[in-house]
Amino acid sequence: MPVRPVASWPPLAGVAVVSAEMRGPPGNPPGHAGFPSPTARPPPSLGLVRSQSPARPRPLPSQPVRPVLRALTFQTVLQGPEGRPGCLPGTVAPAPGSGNVAQEQSALVGLAFRRRVAPVDAMAVSPALLFVDRNLLARKQNARLDRQNDLGWKLFGKVPLRENAQKDSKKIQKEYEDKAGRPSKPPSPKQNVRKNLDFEPLSTTALILEDRPANLPAKPAEEAQKHRQQYEEMVVQAKKRELKEAQRRRRQLEERCRLEESIGNAVLTWNNEVLPNWETMWCSRKVRDLWWQGIPPSVRGKVWSLAIGNELNITHELFDICLARAKERWRSFSTGGSEAENEDAGFSAADREASLELIKLDISRTFPNLCIFQQGGPYHDTLHSILGAYTCYRPDVGYVQGMSFIAAVLILNLDTADAFIAFSNLLNKPCQMAFFRVDHGLMLTYFAAFEVFFEENLPKLFAHFKKNNLTPDIYLIDWIFTLYSKSLPLDLACRIWDVFCRDGEEFLFRTALGILKLFEDILTKMDFIHIAQFLTRLPEDLPAEEVFASIATIQMQSRNKKWAQVLTALQKDSRDVEKGSPSLRH
Repeated sequence: MPVRPVASWPPLAGVAVVSAEMRGPPGNPPGHAGFPSPTARPPPSLGLVRSQSPARPRPLPSQPVRPVLRALTFQTVLQGPEGRPGCLPGTVAPAPGSGNVAQEQSALVGLAFRRRVAPVDAMAVSPALLFVDRNLLARKQNARLDRQNDLGWKLFGKVPLRENAQKDSKKIQKEYEDKAGRPSKPPSPKQNVRKNLDFEPLSTTALILEDRPANLPAKPAEEAQKHRQQYEEMVVQAKKRELKEAQRRRRQLEERCRLEESIGNAVLTWNNEVLPNWETMWCSRKVRDLWWQGIPPSVRGKVWSLAIGNELNITHELFDICLARAKERWRSFSTGGSEAENEDAGFSAADREASLELIKLDISRTFPNLCIFQQGGPYHDTLHSILGAYTCYRPDVGYVQGMSFIAAVLILNLDTADAFIAFSNLLNKPCQMAFFRVDHGLMLTYFAAFEVFFEENLPKLFAHFKKNNLTPDIYLIDWIFTLYSKSLPLDLACRIWDVFCRDGEEFLFRTALGILKLFEDILTKMDFIHIAQFLTRLPEDLPAEEVFASIATIQMQSRNKKWAQVLTALQKDSRDVEKGSPSLRH
């Protein structure tokens, strides 16, 4: 059966590309001049289309060899209703080798394109086929370039930015309308949600500086200019903040370096000049300035030991004896020994047992933020040993609340035995002994002396306290009992201890006046309850320099009389003392 030409094949709906045949010279029928005839080489059956190019036929010697091109042709394969591929809809695919060549060739076109390369004659290739071929390739290249341009909108992506990122808003609007095929309209609320975007803005900078992507309407020129100005303002403000932060860090670093340098120089001065010549140097003007600036931590313990002294002549052996006695009493109390064995110098076992229980309770409340004196901490046993040894050394005083803070500060700066020696001598000072032994007459004297200088330095605040009936014992007892180690930050308390070791008890009351002066404006606006609450619980972030600057303004002189002279004069007149602190009358 003769094969119909390609042009006479039945048309297929929706298919524009057909398979190209190899043609011989003009006027020769198929199978002539090197082309196999249908009977010699039947066309491939449906579903058995080879992807490889067929063997190139050898031309006859009499015919000239024409140049041969390889063109891209496309075929489709359909799945027919009978299960055989290549069948058109509504038809039955012919069986291979059935002889119906026209039906077999018409099944070479379908829905899904498959690409193969076939040698064709340059003069015989269909112009429509070449046009479609070039059109498809050009369209794919343009789509690839468009994807690269779209990805360039990502500010921090791996794809480089577009070279011409800044376009005219009207031009972008026109391009968008051309692609969409219609003028842009305001999106509806349902269309406002972006789905399947090809971009992802990684920062607000990209939204401000870059143009909108091609699939969105362009910004108006006024809006783009406004966003650009806002962005520039934000950048300027951010740079100012960064500059201020950098200046602050630089100042802190310079201050820290200056402080470290001053501490290093002070350590050399104390070790090389002051400590070797303590008796002659400790009261000099130069050393007094060093006291005020703060003793370096590395030499603080030695300086405190020398300043406190050892008037009681306590030795390390005496400390060992007192500690052994305290441990023996602890064991006897734990085993329930007789009361007669525990009595000594007229003090009952109940008093000693109460002191031991109070020591255990107070140790757990000593510098709880440090977590070094509580049960299981590294200094728990040391603090317990010093306090227990002191109760055996001074059974007439025993243990009083507040002693644990003083002993803890000494332990942080001295060895155990040296801390016990300094602790015992420090509590033996007149002011500390008056408070820890609860000598009401002497305590009233100290309060009256304090009020004299209070009225002299802070008359307005003094009158406000008198108006609210706020007496010094409400806030001074806690400060004096713990030497400010409980009420102030530890580093600030140590600096107060430095000057206290130099000036004695006078500086304790001068420090109290300095704290009142520092918060004078706040305290004058408070009532009795709020003043008492504030002074018994001071702020935890007090700067040391501000506190010492306030202390420096306090003058401990009243009517040409210093602290010691005023205190001595008040001790002679007990009536005036009782009038000064009526809350402590018997």
